[in-house]
Amino acid sequence: MSTKNGSTPELPLLPSSVEIFDTTLRDGAQFEGISLTVDDKLRVAEQLDWLGVRWIEGGYPQANPKDEEFFQRAPSELKLTNAELVAFGSTRRPAGKVDLDPTLAALVGAGTSTVCIVGKSWDFHVTEALRTTLDEGIAMVAESVAFLKAEGLRVFFDAEHFFDGYKANAEFALRVLEAAMVNGADCVVLCDTNGGSLPHEVQHIVSDVVSFVGGATAVGIHTQNDSGCAVANSVAAVVGGATQVQGTVNGYGERTGNANLMTVIPDLTLKLGVATLPEGHLDRLTVVSHRVAELVNLPPHPADPYVGASAFAHKGGLHTSALGRAGGATYEHIDPSVVGNHTRVLVSDLGGRAGMAMKADEFGVELDDRSVAALSEELKQLEAEGWLFESADASLELRMRRATGWVQDFFEVEEYRVSSFHREGPAMPEGGLDVSTEATVKLWIDGERFSAVGEGNGPVNALDAAVRRALNGRFPALERIHLTDFKVRVVDGGAATGAVVRVLIDSTNGDRVWTTVGVDSNVIEASWQALMDSIQFGLVHADDLAG
Repeated sequence: MSTKNGSTPELPLLPSSVEIFDTTLRDGAQFEGISLTVDDKLRVAEQLDWLGVRWIEGGYPQANPKDEEFFQRAPSELKLTNAELVAFGSTRRPAGKVDLDPTLAALVGAGTSTVCIVGKSWDFHVTEALRTTLDEGIAMVAESVAFLKAEGLRVFFDAEHFFDGYKANAEFALRVLEAAMVNGADCVVLCDTNGGSLPHEVQHIVSDVVSFVGGATAVGIHTQNDSGCAVANSVAAVVGGATQVQGTVNGYGERTGNANLMTVIPDLTLKLGVATLPEGHLDRLTVVSHRVAELVNLPPHPADPYVGASAFAHKGGLHTSALGRAGGATYEHIDPSVVGNHTRVLVSDLGGRAGMAMKADEFGVELDDRSVAALSEELKQLEAEGWLFESADASLELRMRRATGWVQDFFEVEEYRVSSFHREGPAMPEGGLDVSTEATVKLWIDGERFSAVGEGNGPVNALDAAVRRALNGRFPALERIHLTDFKVRVVDGGAATGAVVRVLIDSTNGDRVWTTVGVDSNVIEASWQALMDSIQFGLVHADDLAG
């Protein structure tokens, strides 16, 4: 939004900095598909500390044995330099006693200097979910905070369902916060637990709470993404005066997830000038995002703002042409290097010659204007046949090299054969099933013929094993190169079993990942094409892939 003269309207007085509270190990671990071992949690905590977040919520020490073990091992195995661990729990039970409450006892026993407890701030939840009175709900918060403070702990209070509660009964919601504050809570965190609030509501309500608190304690924000507004709501809360922001790496969390700190952090720092991480740590954002994704065993989402592989990727010819003439500022809202990412030009049938030339420069391949034009037309025709190079940079680079006259001279393939075996029935032990694949490869190296057989759990695995045996240790770089992923897509579904298929293979040497592509009506031939590109790319770059 701009004023009539084009200037940006003034924002309320913003805090100079906020504290980032990461709850990936607790709330993030509730995301469907995530199951962390204790070792996983320790490695994630190391990444968060390296990034520079202020608080790491380690989990719920009473909830399960893994979280208990995590807090037992953390003091000796984690060497935190930027962050502090936080143990999470809840207030005492209705009609219970704080000194007999197992949850509060577990928090004290967790060994952290800081704890975070959750309590109800929506009257509906107190009377219907807890089945107790509003006065008892207030007492549960007050007594729990007081008990933990008496144990010498720093206490953050998560006001669960605060925004729904405030809209339904503001008086009660504020009484809950007051009960936490007067008993020593160091921060009251307003939670949009159901994720249904919108940014304008969040900013207004947070501003009201900040005025109500009057500086007596800090105000934080914790948002869920059920309405797609978790990041926007977090930013709105800071505009409203919040000084602690809770969220998770890559937005992991219950249902649709939590506020994605990989977006919130640069939004606050780069767009609003609010400090979030230690000086010089913002460019670690992309690396941490991808490392944590690997640790939780979920693929990074390419379209994630700032840190996604596609965040600064350009495909359209108009875009790539402008990038080539005037630089990234034409279609990039920030310099990607600031967050540890980089510009990518995607070569496709939508792109032009400028994009092709830029991509060649990126690969370090010298293409003249004639070669660029010819290759551009060739790739457009190939994409019409089902090829896709925007996700297969390694195959694209090899085609560009061939356009210069380069011919790979590592080896020459004579032939390959693949046989699959399926055995079942009474002859098998206990009526079992045996499925295996065998591949034979014949190739030439420096005028000498080699033949090898490989076995595997599928044709690609078997072919890969056979090629490696045939190469017979002549290329040590292959020892570090491994296939990590294999994707098959039917390009022409109308042809049923005779359809053209596209195969994408991801490979790595442990430090770098590259993707190759093959297309054919025969899935084994398409796989072979992608496999050959993968191996040849690895050999071409043996020196720079070495580490």
